[in-house]
Amino acid sequence: MGTLRQPTRRERQREATYDEIVAVSRQLLAEGAELSLRAVAGRMGVTPPALYRYVANYQELVDLVAFEIDKAATARFAAAADLLPEDDHAGRLLMSTTEFRQWALANPREFGLVFANPIADADCIRREQLTLATSGHLLTGQMRALWQHNHHPIPAVTDLPASVREAVTDPVIPAETEGLGPDERGLIWVYMQGWTQLYGVVALEVFGHMDPRIIESGEMFIDTIRNFVPRIGLTEDWPRLEAMVRARLAG
Repeated sequence: MGTLRQPTRRERQREATYDEIVAVSRQLLAEGAELSLRAVAGRMGVTPPALYRYVANYQELVDLVAFEIDKAATARFAAAADLLPEDDHAGRLLMSTTEFRQWALANPREFGLVFANPIADADCIRREQLTLATSGHLLTGQMRALWQHNHHPIPAVTDLPASVREAVTDPVIPAETEGLGPDERGLIWVYMQGWTQLYGVVALEVFGHMDPRIIESGEMFIDTIRNFVPRIGLTEDWPRLEAMVRARLAG
């Protein structure tokens, strides 16, 4: 049995530099300062050309920082779920999605960098990076665990529009899809529907495109979740789940 190769000193230094780039970028975002290669280099005390050895352009900087922010935020979403028993699949999903909303409101610039970073016309490499997003795997993994537990109905792939059939057969979204059989791929469409509604209400709240009293109360977020829970077989469990969500929003 072979031993794991230890990283070289050069590799450790390179990784430490990437960590510093991310940390400095997050500081700039938190301060409301401009995020740019020049600003990051200046804060690190290096020249912009020196930074190009690690990130070749602004888009690479954004992608690097967004990925690491998403990974750190996902740990927070997972920790919220872990306050509940492992077999409370519904509660764990609702706690993670509520924590996502709370994090987004508290960190609007980080939310914008991660989730308002255009990728529709991105090249194949950026598309592939998108499928690795940590939060997407956590939330869809929780939805999949819930489905495996309560067996709520999912659409038959043959009943879906052609473009949707293609998308669920060969998805390019961050989702837990490994091992899903051809007749189970309708679950991916449910993932997409759930994310569209969750992201929609949270983005409107974060960017202030909603009455501030509604944002403060969280009632639109709660109503969005309420309207989606029948889709995933949680109608009877909603009173318990709503109480949990309201307690988190209040606390």
